[in-house]
Amino acid sequence: MARELRRRGYDVGRYQARSLMREAGVEARERRRWRHTTDSEHTLPVAPNLLNRQFMTAAPNRVWVADITAIWTLEGWLYLAAVLDLHDRQLVGWAMADHMRTQLVLDALGMAVGRRQPESGLVHHSDRGSQYASHEYRSTLVQHGFHTSMSRKGNCWDNAVMERFFGSLKSEWLAGQRYASRQAARWDVIEYIEMEYNSSRLHSTLGYQTPREIELAAAA
Repeated sequence: MARELRRRGYDVGRYQARSLMREAGVEARERRRWRHTTDSEHTLPVAPNLLNRQFMTAAPNRVWVADITAIWTLEGWLYLAAVLDLHDRQLVGWAMADHMRTQLVLDALGMAVGRRQPESGLVHHSDRGSQYASHEYRSTLVQHGFHTSMSRKGNCWDNAVMERFFGSLKSEWLAGQRYASRQAARWDVIEYIEMEYNSSRLHSTLGYQTPREIELAAAA
């Protein structure tokens, strides 16, 4: 908060920002209910961990990370599959549905490829979930010339950047929300991804710049 206020021209330190937040009744939101989304108990082939927690890259479209999370609505669970570029921390692909079948992650990957048009050699990292280990998904990665990397079994820290994105989404945006329908949740998630996270949210890892600012700088 202090960084954002200084960015807008206000000379505010961390402790003053905390006091102002307290006076305004602004506080961090706690995370809400959780649903397990990774089925790693399968016999499908798994890839080695090529990423090995190297979360910094020198250029865009070198390493993408992917994962699935669940969002509760009064109609039931809405599942979000996302693809994130480690260079600018931007969500480059996403898809939402009322299921976790392979088509969900394929749709997210398709958006990412359509937006970025990456060259072959990109490393695609995910967990060992059956969707990512499926023949259809692995074949799609091969068709694009991507290298497949997967986290170690049960180790969420191997995909920590994507976990942090999901944590930010749920604590900063979704906490306290009560969605009457999946469609209502879907529109709210889209707003967070495109208008807040990608375009406005400052990232300490990016030197307190936004993902879009880093993307534009890389393209200049």
